[in-house]
Amino acid sequence: MSKAPRILHIHSTFDPGGKEVRTTRLINAWGKECDHAIVSGDPERRGAAHLIERSVRVSWPKFPPLTGKPLPGMLNRIAAAMAGYDLVCTYNWGAINAVMAHTLFADLHKLPPLVHHEDGFNEDEASGLKWQRNWFRRLALGRSGALVVPSKSLENIALEAWAQPRARVRRIANGIDTRAFSAPPKRDFLPGLIKRKDEFWIGTLAGLREVKNLSALVRLIKRQPPDWHLVIAGEGPEREKLQNLAEELGVEDRVHLPGFVERPEKIVGLFDIFALSSLSEQFPISVVEAMAAGLPVVAPRVGDIGDMVASDNGPYLAAPGDEEALHQALWTLTGDAKERKRVGLANRAKAREEYDSLRMIERYRALYWGLMNRQKGRDEA
Repeated sequence: MSKAPRILHIHSTFDPGGKEVRTTRLINAWGKECDHAIVSGDPERRGAAHLIERSVRVSWPKFPPLTGKPLPGMLNRIAAAMAGYDLVCTYNWGAINAVMAHTLFADLHKLPPLVHHEDGFNEDEASGLKWQRNWFRRLALGRSGALVVPSKSLENIALEAWAQPRARVRRIANGIDTRAFSAPPKRDFLPGLIKRKDEFWIGTLAGLREVKNLSALVRLIKRQPPDWHLVIAGEGPEREKLQNLAEELGVEDRVHLPGFVERPEKIVGLFDIFALSSLSEQFPISVVEAMAAGLPVVAPRVGDIGDMVASDNGPYLAAPGDEEALHQALWTLTGDAKERKRVGLANRAKAREEYDSLRMIERYRALYWGLMNRQKGRDEA
């Protein structure tokens, strides 16, 4: 039987997204050093599971429902299911009942340390935080070992709106294998879609959800030169809406929805400009991937994007919700290949210096193993 540490990961869903992809990268990086159990609150949504390497020991335990009123009986059942592990990791608002369960019943069930991760907000909090959730988070996080956030803006929210002590909040920027984005990708990597030599691509990687405001990019591609196409790589409930909008605007031949791309390093380099139009972001890993591929980024100044990109890229960021400013930034860059290259090279240099995955992995390792070793020392005392 393995004596490796056992880590329980509790997600509301485990479809491919920023937090799920980061989780799989960490799991793969640690290999056989530890065993992992993953909970998806919706068992039907486990699409990111295939990103985990086969050599890694991963289980999918049955778990009580995460949703519903946080009554004592429900929370006690969740807490009991967290027993027997060396560390519990919870993710975003969808797992907050598990955090509360840990705070209330950790002593009863002799639970291990808990690390909560907050990566951002969905449509229901894109325009402002809900005071009820702020209040609940304050209580739920009362006994957590750490609260991990990827961005400066989330760090400020954790310290102020959620009233968390400075020692509990850890800001760990999302990282990637920046060198993997250097190699020029094949023009026919995407099934059914080939980038032709006389085409230019504005591209994005995003879940097809309302908060991503992808309709804005569809509207904007109509205003760009006819040799420019829009490629939106991702899956989600907005697919049909985007397809219908492209048809209504007469740009269906220039808007491409290839679905989720498992290896973004194989497609991002095909883009000539990376674009976002989100209503809310924190520290989007897709921006780091675009920077590593040497692309200019056109996006609203939401979350940490203004700090993430190189200073040369600053003029191509727009105020949140300003679609006309996004158009002007795209129009400038579509007409100036030298400017695209200049800004892209500055972004690549910053990505390699600040956002490489090795740095991220070691910071998570120090946090997780530090908490587990501290708990082990207490148990042996």
